[in-house]
Amino acid sequence: MADFGLHNYQQEVVERALKGENIIIWLPTGGGKTRAAVYVAKKHLETTPNAKVMVLVNKVHLVDQHYNKEFEPHLGGTFIIKKVSGENKEKDFFGLVVKQSQVVICTAQILYNALINKEEARHVELSDITLLIIDECHHTHKEEAYNKVMRLYVEKKLKGEKPLPQILGLTASPGTGGAKALEKAVEHVLEICANLDSVIVSAKEYASELKEVVPKPRKSFKIVKERLKDPFRDHLISMMNSIHSHMNLPPDFRLKECGTQEYEADVVNLEHRGIQEKNRLLAQCALHLRQYNDALLINDTLRMIDAYRSLEEYYSKKRTNPIDGTDTFLLELFEENQVELKNLAMDSRFDNPKMDELQSTLLQQFGSGVPSRAIIFSKTRKSTHCLKDWVLKNRALQEAGIKADIFIGAGNGNTYMTQNGQAETIRNFRMGSLNLLISTSVAEEGLDIPECNLVVRYGLLTNEIAQQQASGRARAENSQYAVVAQAGGREDRRERINEYLEELTGQAIDRVQTMTPQDFCTKITQLQEMVVTCTKIEQRRQAKKRSRNTASSIQLLCRSCFTPVASGSDIKLVENMYVNVNPDFKKHYTFGDQLTLKRSFEDWEPGCTIGCKICSEKWGFEIKYKKCAILPNLAIKNFVLESPGQERLPVKKWKDVPFTVEEFNFKEYCQEHFLLD
Repeated sequence: MADFGLHNYQQEVVERALKGENIIIWLPTGGGKTRAAVYVAKKHLETTPNAKVMVLVNKVHLVDQHYNKEFEPHLGGTFIIKKVSGENKEKDFFGLVVKQSQVVICTAQILYNALINKEEARHVELSDITLLIIDECHHTHKEEAYNKVMRLYVEKKLKGEKPLPQILGLTASPGTGGAKALEKAVEHVLEICANLDSVIVSAKEYASELKEVVPKPRKSFKIVKERLKDPFRDHLISMMNSIHSHMNLPPDFRLKECGTQEYEADVVNLEHRGIQEKNRLLAQCALHLRQYNDALLINDTLRMIDAYRSLEEYYSKKRTNPIDGTDTFLLELFEENQVELKNLAMDSRFDNPKMDELQSTLLQQFGSGVPSRAIIFSKTRKSTHCLKDWVLKNRALQEAGIKADIFIGAGNGNTYMTQNGQAETIRNFRMGSLNLLISTSVAEEGLDIPECNLVVRYGLLTNEIAQQQASGRARAENSQYAVVAQAGGREDRRERINEYLEELTGQAIDRVQTMTPQDFCTKITQLQEMVVTCTKIEQRRQAKKRSRNTASSIQLLCRSCFTPVASGSDIKLVENMYVNVNPDFKKHYTFGDQLTLKRSFEDWEPGCTIGCKICSEKWGFEIKYKKCAILPNLAIKNFVLESPGQERLPVKKWKDVPFTVEEFNFKEYCQEHFLLD
């Protein structure tokens, strides 16, 4: 193992994997889990006939990182290695790629799609793989892609089907699954072990070496007092109370305190109730109240002007097409108060003390004269942009030499980064042309980020797993992990709970590791059998739900104005998109801007965005399929479903609709619409 430069603790945790056992490696962020996995892969390839190693990741950018930083440098000269993600075309003939390679690095969704796809060029069997490495394997639960893959594995295992691949999971923390008591935490760890059909191993004999190699950063709570006066917040709440009075709240409904996550949940339920009761006044007021509540949450964390701009942006899109008195009231309420809100937002006497504390924390690090790197973890993509704007306009921070940029998730649309953009940002951070990353949780897991002197958690309410991973980014000598929070506030309380849960996770793992092999195997098999049974019951329930209605019996209504615009039978599935194939649908929508996506697709290209002709509600965008068929691609969250009994149902995702959506038949479509023989 010397040629790999493995530490003694890494050699200790891979020992059982080298014997062919299924294991989960539990090491902290920065402990070298991936390097240990590469070593196991190398030995497996050298000693296993017809070996095939599959490396699964849960985020697209980790495909390139694992390929470039670990697997290609150590194995590329000897073995054929391929990387496949949604960003490249190899996914369209993934089965052939797997046959021609010895190591494949891909997202879990791509493997799952290949396992259930029967086309020869795309299909893969679990028996084709001899070693399956699962990065950030604590995500192997519920409906995550990892768990879908492993459910197929477990079903085959319980049926006695062989061969099956060896499993190697990697995690910095399996967490407690929300449990706050030891017995429940143990149950959660066992469930993760059952889902991965693996034992969990950690450094025991060489635990002291691990602590030396991966020292914990110094933790500090930067606690600020609540603002004595907050007239901007008070004014927003008075506007919300005006909406409460106007909307005639149901007598059995009690809203929680404004500016809280609980209030947000309440208004989401109110909107659903308005939809179900065909009460547009209730539904629309609830939607606007959510925007005001978002502004209160922004005001609590960022600048008042950021909160004001969020409302200004929302209402700038609402000024067209008010369709009834509800729209007029809500629009006039904002316009009548807009000047006063802006004036209050610009009043520096009431600035957010959290921002002052954040500035002080950054200046303590960057003003010390020592070259530094730092990461601020924030909750949303919007908040990262606001914080970057603040840093760039803050004279003290600029004079301290802070060079900041955002780092957020990859995806399509203007609010995401491209993979290339992510790679360039990390490269600049590594080279020193940037020294402050302002990031969402995307940088907490897995990313190869240089050692930081300072990590700041700002305005975040997350679990103990995210906390441990964020803390692990502060790996430079004498580094600091800081939490900026209001005294007794939500973030302060959550962070202290997470400290307890981190200890509880360790206790739960210790308990699992001390079980006898027989007791462990018995428990794992029981959990696996229960999961398989529950999955089958849920699948039958969903199938029964979908068979209850024919597609033609379901109407789609615009979610904003409740206008009927389509039938369920108009909807077909193509390339994971749900399109309306009825040419009459075009009369219901207007066109927006040309949509520009940051990647290209083999069979289709995006057209213009589309929205409701009556109320301008965004519905999705047109696509040109195979260079000839113009099809509206719809987001179901922007519609309401109405069943034959006149019951109305809002759904977030197409998988939850109560009818079966048929696959798009391109040949039939062309024959019908282009009069082909």
